[in-house]
Amino acid sequence: MAIKYWLVKSEPNAYSIDDLARDKITHWDGVRNYQARNFMRDEMKIGDKVLFYHSNTETPAVVGVCEVVKEGYPDFTAFDPEDKHYDPKSKLDQPTWIMVDIKIVDKLARPVTLEEIKNNPKLQNMKLVQRGNRLSVMPIDKKEFDEIIKLCKK
Repeated sequence: MAIKYWLVKSEPNAYSIDDLARDKITHWDGVRNYQARNFMRDEMKIGDKVLFYHSNTETPAVVGVCEVVKEGYPDFTAFDPEDKHYDPKSKLDQPTWIMVDIKIVDKLARPVTLEEIKNNPKLQNMKLVQRGNRLSVMPIDKKEFDEIIKLCKK
């Protein structure tokens, strides 16, 4: 099966690339959007490449490269009443929410900012820069992935 490419967003004060560098592997939990959930449930596969993006920060940017190491499984935070991602409608036998596990491959040599991405003609069709797209998990194509990796080396 062909490798797919993804971008995942996290606020650095919630979970940053430095947290992932420390942890090495993490579960990507707390996603509460059906479309993003469907990507994780149906399409993200072991070996897929992932760009790690810091959102809702002074300078939003792609900051790392990760890889999917475990395919979609029930997001256990939905079952914990003490967790901020608790969803009383999600049931163990029919979970509403899914997560995947990712591992860090590398922190980028330098962040690739949202502004750089928006100003790059090769990235003009990227879902990240399309109006109204606020998904925390989104597909990207290999050309977009490669261009961002190229930009971080400039």
